Amino acid sequence: MPNTKSAKRALRKSDVRRLRNRSTRSELRTAIKNARVAISGDDAQAAAKALQAAAKQIDQAAAKGVIHKNAAARTKSRLAKSANQTKAAE
Repeated sequence: MPNTKSAKRALRKSDVRRLRNRSTRSELRTAIKNARVAISGDDAQAAAKALQAAAKQIDQAAAKGVIHKNAAARTKSRLAKSANQTKAAE
């Protein structure tokens, strides 16, 4: 329980940020999952579109500080790598 006025405000701000980050992280996970499903499917155009949408979400999350920029780069790289491997296998 916060004792000072500034600690109470910090707690409120922390709660707001936590909820905002949680929703952003949830959207991010969904976009990544959709990209992985599309990459494993047969439609190359759908995979490219899903990959682009996921990359956009990842970049936005990194810009907001929800995830670290290196984690964002690593995730995008792994998605692109799996998409390229799938494309090369066809």
